[in-house]
Amino acid sequence: MKMKKIFGLILVLLLTAGMIVGCSGGSNEGTEKQQTNHAQHQAFPITIKDATGEKVTIEEKPKKIVTLIPSNTEVVFALGLGKKVVGVSDNDNYPEETKEIEKVGGMEMNTELIVSLKPDLVLAHASSAHNSSEGLKQIKDAGIDVLVVNDAQSFDEVYESIDMIGQATGEHDKAKEIITDMKTKLKAISEKAKSVKEADRKTVLVEVSPSPEIYTPGKNTFMNEMLQMISAKNAAAELDGWAKIDEESMIAANPDVIITTYGYYTKDPISEVTGRKGWQDVNAVKNGQIFDVHSDLVTRSGPRLIEGVEELAKSVYPNVFDK
Repeated sequence: MKMKKIFGLILVLLLTAGMIVGCSGGSNEGTEKQQTNHAQHQAFPITIKDATGEKVTIEEKPKKIVTLIPSNTEVVFALGLGKKVVGVSDNDNYPEETKEIEKVGGMEMNTELIVSLKPDLVLAHASSAHNSSEGLKQIKDAGIDVLVVNDAQSFDEVYESIDMIGQATGEHDKAKEIITDMKTKLKAISEKAKSVKEADRKTVLVEVSPSPEIYTPGKNTFMNEMLQMISAKNAAAELDGWAKIDEESMIAANPDVIITTYGYYTKDPISEVTGRKGWQDVNAVKNGQIFDVHSDLVTRSGPRLIEGVEELAKSVYPNVFDK
């Protein structure tokens, strides 16, 4: 039962994150897509090429919106459209107002309920669109516009997601403001991180699920990119994607800092780490350098990612960032 619960936690984390993996190396492609979308006129009707390659024409500015993943919801609220949201996923918990909004399902959406809410626009997500194709078709057949937002794999692609939702909702200018603000804050963080000397760079292990099934972001993941931004080394950089760790290899890597992201779902994550057999001589454990960062801040591809980077930076380099 415990293993099943842990697996479910990992799946929810990855879906909530939109399975955000990768680094910014593919920024040219993302920029080209963004420029293509920018070329579209903001006035309605507007045609947008979504993450599935389908051209979606939205005739009028949406008055009622359903979002199927928390990251989309957070973007819609950031655009100032919270009052238009009539349905959200079971995993939505931010902002506070989402608690009062109709829940339309988690990994399996309630198609009939969605249709009954009579939205003008449903914001789906590429990470789950394939498994939900039949339900999305039923929604389209009911005359409701469905836009599949891209599965962001870098900051550039997060900007693309925000840009796409901004166009679809008639808030393109606001979306551009959000993107500019994010870029400005990220640049400031990166500039500050340059003060960390090479000899002082810390090795960090990030855990997105607890023992015995410990998963960590390796190379080609979004969080690896975050660590690079703050001048930290990823203890799992040799692994690829969201990988299950070999405890012996992580002990051998001897991380200076351990970051957990499951405190929201698991009680006392720090004690979970310190209580493991064989980890007592790891630098992070010996020196009490174990911190929990809220998973939503570092996994949801929306404006709050900047807060996540800041929290990581303050945990790893408090003398540099916590001033």
